[in-house]
Amino acid sequence: MPERITEVTAFLAEVLAPRAPLTVIVDGGDHGAAAQFASRLAAAFPPSARAWNVDAVMGLSGPSGGVLDSALNVLEPAADRVIVYLRAGGRAPAGEGERRAQVVIDHHDPQWPVIRHVHPRLADPDRWHLSESRAFFAPKAAGWDAKFGDDLPAYAKAVESAGPVAGDLALDVGCGTGRALPALAAAVGPTGRVIGLDCTPAMLTEARTNGRDSSAGLVQADARRLPLPAAVAGLVFAAGLVHHLPDPDAGLAELARVTRPGGRLVLFHPTGRAALAARHGRELTSADPMNEANLRRSLAATGWARSRHEDDDDHFLVVAVRS
Repeated sequence: MPERITEVTAFLAEVLAPRAPLTVIVDGGDHGAAAQFASRLAAAFPPSARAWNVDAVMGLSGPSGGVLDSALNVLEPAADRVIVYLRAGGRAPAGEGERRAQVVIDHHDPQWPVIRHVHPRLADPDRWHLSESRAFFAPKAAGWDAKFGDDLPAYAKAVESAGPVAGDLALDVGCGTGRALPALAAAVGPTGRVIGLDCTPAMLTEARTNGRDSSAGLVQADARRLPLPAAVAGLVFAAGLVHHLPDPDAGLAELARVTRPGGRLVLFHPTGRAALAARHGRELTSADPMNEANLRRSLAATGWARSRHEDDDDHFLVVAVRS
């Protein structure tokens, strides 16, 4: 098995081992994949922990979570149970297993599992979020522009929607391969400055390969802790960023910190929420941090006044002003 599986199961065993007694359920994917992952996870626990920390590690169901849904009714209270859900490559909607899981793992490639969610009561995001984000995006970097390169006009239109000001400092937070950077540079002009920030070195390497470092400075940085002073940016662009953060409100607050009063924030995705969810075989829920009601509350709570909200099949766009 590749080292990536060892890394993931070792981390989960480290996080879960102090909790006793404990029932761990591995659900999702096909039964064979779930059972194999469960076996690897059980083996990762030290011998001293296996006897008293883990009562059972099981692969229970397919993508819909049907078997798990009924099994939840007979298990111990939540404090004694951890559900590990594997998001598989199929298009069946997630069942109750994923919605109730304390750990969610991207398992589209069983040889390269990536942790996408860990409940804060199990582990602080600082223990896993940055390394797992890099593990998720790094393998995709080289082919990113070939797959999504036709989105460039949509990025330019999204930049324009914020009414950028010549001479401003513009930030692209979570810039990836830098698809918005040329449009941002054109918008702020020769007297302005653009900085693209991303946590994944492979994405920044791809941005340089495509010559986008000629439009902006590129900085490796965690979006949750930007290496910038307060109130310096006139425009912050964030495409597909906020829903990847473990705490969206904290992320929006950090974007507000680096933006001057009256500066603007653009949250963008070149596909609408419903179309994107359908593409990944998922259902939109009221818990989605990017739905209009939740995002409106989050923006207001973190120092932003929303001025525009669009969620169509071909794009998602929110513009907010730093209050």
